[in-house]
Amino acid sequence: MGLPERIRDRHPATFGLWHDVLAVNRGDTEARKPEGKMVNHNLDGAVEKVIANSEFTLHENLVAGLRQLVIDGVLASGQRIPEAELCQRFGVSRTPLREALKVLGAQGLMQLRPNRGAIVTPLDPGDILPIFEVKGALERLIGLSAAERANDMDIDAMSALHLELGAALQKGDIRQYTELNYAFHKRLSQIPRNAHLRQSYDDLQQRIWRYRFLVNESFSRVADSFAEHEQIMIALRARTPLDLAARLESHNARTCEAMTDAARGAAQDPRFGAIA
Repeated sequence: MGLPERIRDRHPATFGLWHDVLAVNRGDTEARKPEGKMVNHNLDGAVEKVIANSEFTLHENLVAGLRQLVIDGVLASGQRIPEAELCQRFGVSRTPLREALKVLGAQGLMQLRPNRGAIVTPLDPGDILPIFEVKGALERLIGLSAAERANDMDIDAMSALHLELGAALQKGDIRQYTELNYAFHKRLSQIPRNAHLRQSYDDLQQRIWRYRFLVNESFSRVADSFAEHEQIMIALRARTPLDLAARLESHNARTCEAMTDAARGAAQDPRFGAIA
């Protein structure tokens, strides 16, 4: 039984989304305006992240699937949630859909409006600095812990990701670099083996991911990012806690600065949809 069939049989809630991804990647689905409808961009495997864990419950799959649509911009900033379309897409009724929307509301990705329906929380450039401030504290903790707890397998995994980042940079593939950058920091956050730290960090990373295109198109920032990663890897391999923590904090601050500067000129960018 192939992967799509297993998804359909075990997790029908995600099968509709999987089917649409295949259709979009074949060019069968036409992009639509975000007026109560979802904008079908080329999702490029967005759902694979959702369905990778076949042990997810229906509710978990639904929450993860909706979150991914927001993170990838398929559900646009400020857009009213098209409940009927989503119910059809995920193969669920309105009750489980609304329960999932409540979860995303608690996570700050949705705004639930009584008698008016939910909307995607508008992108707000003013949120960037506060998120990065909290993330910077977590980066320091990750640096202090990872340097002491990393084993040889951790170092090898990080080195492999770093090499892939270098290859993507050399090819000029900024989208791939961005995906690998996310994987790099996610893997690093796992090294301390602290589930609470990992979850808190991942929540912030997902919020920041909505703003990723602001710095994606700045090749100079990507090149600087890779140079900073080089220093992070040196400190990790040397297992020097204070040095690694400082380099991660500095990398976080520079990314925040670049993203904030880019956000100032992005108010007219149609990819933002509504901006708070």
